[in-house]
Amino acid sequence: MQTNAPALAPGLVHTPATPFSHEGAIDFELYGRLIDFHIENGAQSLALPMHAGESVSLRDDERRRLVEFAIAHVKGRRPVIAHVSEAGTSMAAALARHAREAGAAAVVATTPYYWTPSAAMVIEHFSQIGAAAELPLFVYNAPEEMQGTRVTAELCRTLTAKLPNFAGVVDLSLDWQFMIELMTDAAQLSPGFQLISGTELMVSSVAIGATGMFAPLAGIAPLLVDKLYTLCAGQKLFEARHLQEQLAALRQAVKAGGVAALKAAIGAMGRDCGAPRPPLLPLDPARYQRLVSEMDAIASLRAEPRGW
Repeated sequence: MQTNAPALAPGLVHTPATPFSHEGAIDFELYGRLIDFHIENGAQSLALPMHAGESVSLRDDERRRLVEFAIAHVKGRRPVIAHVSEAGTSMAAALARHAREAGAAAVVATTPYYWTPSAAMVIEHFSQIGAAAELPLFVYNAPEEMQGTRVTAELCRTLTAKLPNFAGVVDLSLDWQFMIELMTDAAQLSPGFQLISGTELMVSSVAIGATGMFAPLAGIAPLLVDKLYTLCAGQKLFEARHLQEQLAALRQAVKAGGVAALKAAIGAMGRDCGAPRPPLLPLDPARYQRLVSEMDAIASLRAEPRGW
């Protein structure tokens, strides 16, 4: 186990969708094309398979194969962050161990699926994942997705004392009080501790100290995401507001339909990634047309790449 948090700066992190064939199997050839698209269009790191990549619909062996394939395909061009969240601690730790052996640059994990654990349980969960990975561990704070289980600044302080490779928090809560308290303590937490925005709504989080962004919408609008990230990284927050408003409109158009809408929107840009896996269903024709109409109303999307 290393004794200092590694200096990995993920920067702009794209979170690719997982393409499936008509039979429902992972289409690895298409996945390779998708990875290349992200690398060629601004990704500074890749995180996979995230929830946008239907991680919860993948078998354990499929998640491992995706990580192995991505690392082999990337060939060191970008860091690959392996998503290792699971319901059970030993299951997540096993995925973390595999990520290290496969050559991942870091791991990211959320609180345990399905349960509503106490803070002591959450700390033990992350401690075992981090110890198994021996890589930078980013904690994914998504209380709306995780039945209200929140990562707190106090939990992060405790985790730092137990886990030297705790590298930072990817935050989807948009909770200003939490982020301010977290970054007030950041210098005392661990060397290089990072706050990373978990969505494309980066303006507010970078004002508090965020240095990176996870961007599922990069599969739809990579140029817009890249421009927003660049302005935010340069502290040009007033200039970034208009771009964030455009991305917020896209996020709102996709949000109601979840992964199905995300994949439909990527397909509407000429990059068909197949349908989502059951129990998720593709958008019905009427909902798809509404989505396309909402996308057509977003002026910035007209400059985005079409096709591969």
